[in-house]
Amino acid sequence: MYKNKLLKSLLVLLTITLTQLAIAQGGRTPVRAENGMVASASRLASEVGAQTLARGGNAVDAAVATAFALAVTWPTAGNIGGGGFMVYYGDNGDTTTFDFREKAALAATERMYLGMDGEVANNSNHAGALAVGVPGTVAGLWKAHQERGSLPWDELVAPAVALARDGIPITYALRSGFARNEPRFEQYPSSMAKFFKPDGSHYDLGETWTQPDLAHTLELIQTQGKDGFYRGENAQRLAGFLQGMGGIITEEDLARYEAVEREPIRGSYRGYEIVSMPPPSSGGVAMVEMLNILEGYDLAAMGHNSADYLHVLTEAMRRAYADRAEHLGDPDFNEALPIERLTSKDYAATLRASIDMDAKSESDEREFAQIYESEETTHFSVADSEGNMVSVTYTLEYGYGSAIVVEGGGYLLNNELGDFNAVPGLTNRFGTIGTPPNLVAPEKRPLSSMTPTIVGQNGKPLFAIGSPGGRTIINTTMQVILNVIDHGYNIAQAIEAGRIHHQWLPDVTSMEGDSFSPDTVRLYQAKGHEIRERGSQGAAMGVYLDREEGLYLGGSDSRRGDGAAVGY
Repeated sequence: MYKNKLLKSLLVLLTITLTQLAIAQGGRTPVRAENGMVASASRLASEVGAQTLARGGNAVDAAVATAFALAVTWPTAGNIGGGGFMVYYGDNGDTTTFDFREKAALAATERMYLGMDGEVANNSNHAGALAVGVPGTVAGLWKAHQERGSLPWDELVAPAVALARDGIPITYALRSGFARNEPRFEQYPSSMAKFFKPDGSHYDLGETWTQPDLAHTLELIQTQGKDGFYRGENAQRLAGFLQGMGGIITEEDLARYEAVEREPIRGSYRGYEIVSMPPPSSGGVAMVEMLNILEGYDLAAMGHNSADYLHVLTEAMRRAYADRAEHLGDPDFNEALPIERLTSKDYAATLRASIDMDAKSESDEREFAQIYESEETTHFSVADSEGNMVSVTYTLEYGYGSAIVVEGGGYLLNNELGDFNAVPGLTNRFGTIGTPPNLVAPEKRPLSSMTPTIVGQNGKPLFAIGSPGGRTIINTTMQVILNVIDHGYNIAQAIEAGRIHHQWLPDVTSMEGDSFSPDTVRLYQAKGHEIRERGSQGAAMGVYLDREEGLYLGGSDSRRGDGAAVGY
């Protein structure tokens, strides 16, 4: 009976053909639609989200459906074994956030990763079962749906179940990702069984990749809601599997996990409202701090990505990242996070006054940054026909997380506990941090750079934006916002423009190669900046509502080859 009902709902879903959807890969021209928009790192997942909107779902419904689809189509970061953050901004002015960051297990201790010599043993905070945090994604999506969703839960999970059971075509990004991570997968038979053929050979482009174990786990979630993951069959399987590998997560850890609804970080920039994620994300606080500093400069007159423009961006970045590591952590374990001071205009004015336009400042190694946070995260943005918006960033930490697939469960586990400060008291010029707010503790959530953000105007959401990129996320998200507000770029142009990153320590600016003229680089270096050329930085996904034209604009970063903005 239930399977017949499921098949019927899927047939209804599939009647919304792709010819009714507006779809665009990354580029400087945004995709346009009249009723709603989803932009994500996977075209298939964006289609699922847009189809959910077309069936009458709201932005949260589409976000839930997209997130579960990404767990099938974008395994490098899409997940049910990780965690993240959601920001919601309703057309009626209502705002909130959902924190579903992973937690340390009850048995975790402050020095759990250290050997007899006081140093991290065998990279255990990043590799192996001890690096796995209690996953939060399913709980977060469930809580958001219970608070803000409209369509039935089972209908939102159904497309992901179908994609996992029936299979998806192998793309270049999938094939290369599997091959690149083969040395990590080889450590775990369950991972090899998921990502390679039974004889160990690679999938070819265009071949159909099915994930029956993942489909089964998703069916448990579909029929039982949150409990389908955190209790019963899956909880027993997950806890037993990890403990067999030396892990410490128990069924009690899973049963106790709860996502948290939190008040957003709020700021303003040139009359626009900034709504972003609070701690344990550092993103909202750091970004508002930087925007407050930059508000005192005429950035438009400086010119986009001119040497002076890049200089003041860099100086704002270095100050915010020093504050980030010194002060921020899980608010449930730190009673006195100085958020009000860090996000105040007065504090920004004192920081701005310390900036010399002709010379860079020096990074003191007694101050702080964080060098070790994986760039393999994913972000997606959603806007529905009512003008409500959702911005979601979630992750497994490294690409493909811990590389550990739960045997019989078919899903990857995170290695997020590496975002804790592993060595208490050790802070050095190489970026190792040992400050107290982010030390390991039972049921504590590690600090994150994820920065899902929605920019508002006149009390209504204007555009949703965010990016993967580890410690670069905050700066990428901020630069897209500046590109829209200060430079008048459309959402796709704002996403495609070249980006830089500085994080206080190490004292070097990374710049995307070929995005800046030699003259600009020379003038920037003349102020004392050291640069490091890099490949792409982040992969922003944004949706923008042009209320005057009555059009939704979507931008999918071309830095992600499988990504797309899909509207209807």
